[in-house]
Amino acid sequence: MMSCGEPSGDLYAGALATELLRLDPQTTIVGLGGRHLRDAGATLTAEFGGLSVTGLLEVARLLPRTYATYRRLVREARTHRPDVFVAIDFPDFNFVLARAIRKLGVPVVYYISPQLWAWRPGRMKTMARIADRVLVIFPFEEPIYREAGIPAQWVGHPLLDVAPVSNSRVGFLSAVGLDAARPVVALLPGSRRNELHAILPDLVRAAALVRQKLPDVQFIVARAPHLSDSLFASLEDLDGGAAVLEGRTDDVLAAADVALVASGTVTVQAALHGCPMVVVYRLSSLTYRLGKPFVHVDTYAMANLVAGRRVVPELIQEEFTPQRVAAEALRVLTDSAHAAAVRRDLGDVRARLGTPGASRRAAQAVLDVAHKT
Repeated sequence: MMSCGEPSGDLYAGALATELLRLDPQTTIVGLGGRHLRDAGATLTAEFGGLSVTGLLEVARLLPRTYATYRRLVREARTHRPDVFVAIDFPDFNFVLARAIRKLGVPVVYYISPQLWAWRPGRMKTMARIADRVLVIFPFEEPIYREAGIPAQWVGHPLLDVAPVSNSRVGFLSAVGLDAARPVVALLPGSRRNELHAILPDLVRAAALVRQKLPDVQFIVARAPHLSDSLFASLEDLDGGAAVLEGRTDDVLAAADVALVASGTVTVQAALHGCPMVVVYRLSSLTYRLGKPFVHVDTYAMANLVAGRRVVPELIQEEFTPQRVAAEALRVLTDSAHAAAVRRDLGDVRARLGTPGASRRAAQAVLDVAHKT
């Protein structure tokens, strides 16, 4: 049984399921997921669409549906006891689910472990109680977990396996109606409804400011699945418009000269493609004030955390303004030496993520745990 609750987790779950079935074709996979997990051969007990949000009020509104999904998964595990349960990120849900399933005598593997070392480190004790093995994707995570007494294994980052580019830059841009000879700015406003509300309008305002300085600039939006068209209404305010694509994030990042991105997995994807980025994020004021005392890192973007220093700018909360975003984007677009330096730094980030094959290594670890039962 596997459980993931957002698009990035579904991507990793699908890659993991594919490798599990290659290693052991007799494996049966069920659980919570989305398109990637289903297409890999899993039977979905429930789909996560709409369950993933940030913010206290947003989470509260989803509690009835979240609890119903939880009960359905526990009932499935009780009726058809799995040999192993794999939780993939999504900690607020998966911690509770893993605890319930472990009480049924099912071993638990936590894959794409949540960033407990950065946020609410006290939950390390909870992880120690619920997980038989933790599979981490960043090299600096393994010793942190081991020091906390948690069996951890660094498998590498699965995006090294699942970040394909389907066409050349020129071919891709031509196919979507853009000119490869003109600068391209990508907008990646997040995959959750509340992220779109809080982030996209100011990214559009920043894009307008960039266009004032560089009239020939082109914009392309990478749209996450399961989102309503109404969430992208602010794009209508951008003179000259923007190309909007769903399911082509890697192509977009490979083609862009700079990306304006909501902090999250996409910062790693951008690093893998060597795409300079401006990282932004905004929570509700209440959520931010309540949560900030529990944050134990000085930087948020995973690309910067992996590098061990700030290689791309982060504009969080009140620092996230259209003017600041536009200024950082224009610096990349107009200063070739600066852009080259950023790309070199992102190359170092990629090197630190390990070698391809993370999904295969994770699958073997999951089977090892399953076969011990």
